This record gives sequence, structure tokens and C-alpha cells, in this order.
Amino acid sequence: MYSVSVKVHLEYNGKFVMSAGRYAVLKTLAETGSLSETAKKLGMSYRYVWGVVHKIEEVLGEKIVVSERGGRAGGRSVLSPAGVELLRTFERENSEIQNFARYKHIRKPMLTADGVLIKNGKILLIKRKNEPWKGMYALPGGFVEYGERVEDTVLREVFEETGLKASIIALVGIYSSPDRDPRGHIITVAYLLDADIEHAVAGDDAQNVAVFSLDALPPLASDHEKILGDAIKMWKKCNYS
Repeated sequence: MYSVSVKVHLEYNGKFVMSAGRYAVLKTLAETGSLSETAKKLGMSYRYVWGVVHKIEEVLGEKIVVSERGGRAGGRSVLSPAGVELLRTFERENSEIQNFARYKHIRKPMLTADGVLIKNGKILLIKRKNEPWKGMYALPGGFVEYGERVEDTVLREVFEETGLKASIIALVGIYSSPDRDPRGHIITVAYLLDADIEHAVAGDDAQNVAVFSLDALPPLASDHEKILGDAIKMWKKCNYS
């Protein structure tokens, strides 16, 4: 019987950063807090492990491992915030691709969550960094991860894309048209959220973030105009600030 398997190579600005081998090095380092212990566990030389870290840092242009010194307890090597984000990105992308390869013969809808952030008659939108709809404005949001509540997804995605810690006000609706996304049948759950939108900064998958007046909106990606229209009606009816 034939089966499908894939190997994921993560790149940064077109340059190779990580595959399964380098992932194992960083994952073990995160668990052990030691370059030498990582080398021992993986049956590698210390020099090789250090070389892997150095090569990744050269591509990213920032430290992914930092050394902490601690008196009697000795020192340890830990992942920097950039290193933690790299691990998380590889795990997320690898999981999605492996699941697609494994279950591609099962045609099922996928689930996303989108957040509508309206404050004082203005709305926060992101400019999409990637296709589809690259360069267009959209509601912040993204795919629900396995084992994650939809409510947690929308708050996580808003934080990752705008830097804002939002709270959920109400459910706007569920949007399930099979042709709403060129990537496939993607259903989204939209929430009306509360946050200080004036302090947003662009993050993952966002070229830019911008605040617009509700009566001067730019063209929006996908069916986000409809979602936003429903959210505005709810916002006005309930007199949210």
C-alpha cells in the first residue's frame, strides 16, 4: 500500500533555517538547558550542536540561545524569545503539513476564528502579509489549532497579529460559505472583542495594522465586509463603547 510522507524545511527570507534534525537539537536544548547534555542525548558532538545554533542565528540575524550563569547551581543555556518562537513556528507548520499529507483524502472543512475590534466608532484592521489577499485589509484571525477552543484561538491570533490582549464581548456569527476562501472550505467564527486598539502593533502575518472610521473603510478580504457589517449592527444595537 502506498502512503504519503513529507519533510518540512522551514525558511527565513528564502534561506534554510530548520528541518527535523535542527528541530530535535533545539527541542532537546529547551528540555535540558545544556548544550553538552543536548549533544550527549542526541549522540552528537558539542561542536556540532553549537554549530547548528550558530548557523540558525546567522540566518535569523539574532540570538536564539542565551547563556545564564548561576553561582553554585552553575550555568545553563536557554532559548531566547526568538528561539522559542522558532520552535513554536516549526511545530505548528510541521503539524499542519503532516496532517494535510495524512488526511488529504478526507475532504473536510477547516475552522478559523476572526476578531472584530471596534472602539469609539473606529475599527482595527490588519494588512495581510501573505496570500490569499496579500496587501488587503482584513480582520485579525487564523486557524484553530488541534485541542484549542475557538474562543482561545481568536484571542491568541489577535495578540499574535496586533500585540493586543483582548477580551470577548459577544459572538457575531458563523460564516460557512464553501467558496469564501480560495484555500478550501474554511468556516470562520467571528467575535466582537474589546481592546485598546490605538496601541496595536503589526505582528505575525500582518504587514501593518491601522485604525479606520466605520464610515471610511478600505476594501476588505474574503467576506469580512459582511462579517463587519453584522458586527457593526450588533455594536450599535448594544451601545458598546
